[in-house]
Amino acid sequence: MPLLLLSLDNTLIDRDGAFRAWGQDFLERVGAPEYDLDWLLSVDADGMTPAWDLADAIQTRYRLHVSSLDLVEIVREGLLERLRLDPLVACALGIAEDAGWVPVVVTNGETRLQEEKLRRTGLDRYLAAWVISEEAGCSKPNPRIFGIAAERARVRLRGAWLIGDVPEADIAGADAIGVPSIWLHRGRDWPESRFAPTRTVDTAIEALAVLMGAT
Repeated sequence: MPLLLLSLDNTLIDRDGAFRAWGQDFLERVGAPEYDLDWLLSVDADGMTPAWDLADAIQTRYRLHVSSLDLVEIVREGLLERLRLDPLVACALGIAEDAGWVPVVVTNGETRLQEEKLRRTGLDRYLAAWVISEEAGCSKPNPRIFGIAAERARVRLRGAWLIGDVPEADIAGADAIGVPSIWLHRGRDWPESRFAPTRTVDTAIEALAVLMGAT
């Protein structure tokens, strides 16, 4: 049974869309102009900015009467409330599992937040296991985190495929462990010359369809 390594944010769930929706609501509540959304998205950097740094930037810009600790929780809860699992993604995961694949999420981030995303969206029901960098003690693209995923799923890395959207973490990780990969371009051009994905598509559903066609 081959291992299917899956990224979480902006691969299986639309983290960018959820943050954008929260940002629009937040700016309206604080009376900020709509064009500030571009600033907010830039500071968030597709979720790569640490939560405390994001909260501090928002606090400084809007001079809010709320602590940074509370603001971190406000942003996290707002994001979680808006995350949804696309039923078509759930269906595609089920088809992949029926075809013999063992789906495991490998994600960088904080354990509590990432697990909450899995459970609130119901994505946990479609996975054999998951590995989160904080609790694993290593992060993508370190080959060790993918080894942990294989151990938890009780299958070998050999024969695995990886689907993800971050070149430096996902596709570099696949290259490091010598497995084929599918990159979700999300409207971007491929930025690297040192390594490249096996296939490039736009969505997780397309990626899973490619995977079914490759086996």
